[in-house]
Amino acid sequence: MYNLVIADDEYEIRNGLVNYYPWEDLGFEVIGQASNGKEALELISSGDADVLLCDIQMPIMTGLEVIKEMYQQNSPVMTVFLSGYQDFHFAQAALKYGVKNYILKPTKFSDLSDAFTPIKKELDQRTPPLSQSAIINRNKSGEDDPIIYKIKEYVKAHFKNASLEGAAQIVYMNPHYVSKYFKQKTDENFSEFVFQIKMEAAAKLLKTMKYKAYEVSEMVGYSNAKNFTRAFRKYFGVSPKEYRQLN
Repeated sequence: MYNLVIADDEYEIRNGLVNYYPWEDLGFEVIGQASNGKEALELISSGDADVLLCDIQMPIMTGLEVIKEMYQQNSPVMTVFLSGYQDFHFAQAALKYGVKNYILKPTKFSDLSDAFTPIKKELDQRTPPLSQSAIINRNKSGEDDPIIYKIKEYVKAHFKNASLEGAAQIVYMNPHYVSKYFKQKTDENFSEFVFQIKMEAAAKLLKTMKYKAYEVSEMVGYSNAKNFTRAFRKYFGVSPKEYRQLN
């Protein structure tokens, strides 16, 4: 099952879409509903949705404003618009932002089926069947995801001052979404990955015997040598001095 968010400011339409259509027959599960564009974007930013079914005309943020924001964030979530006849030119214009389809109101299940069947096929192609070990490896690394790859390369190149905000700028997303997305794809927090890279870099520097421990501390972003020693011991189980003696 793929996760679906439905957004429409008209309660009767939204309630009908959520509760009276057999989404499971199409391979989808409704995980959230929104009455305006801002709520829809917040649900999308949680990182759990695969598809957004979204009305174009909504208060606070329109459907067009939502899809523009998602486009700027490089969101992987697919979008289908709900449209009245008067909104058709808006729906067509939104195709440049990656909208997959648009459905005319009043909505028929056959229209939903026609729109969502190819979307499910595309999602299936994104996530082909894997062996259990391959799934574990992919979840741990996220190396098959270009966004995760960019974030990890940024951290490796700038580990001393790497931050969530810096990573967000690299991939053109907001920091909150990056945090959720990174956790979802790699099964670890962004801060945990930064900590890992810092400690592994520190270990390499210590092995060279060129620098004192407090110098290595500063080189990996710790202004306080005691905090560095505590962090290093937490990661390796020994102090920097003991690590040198062992290696």
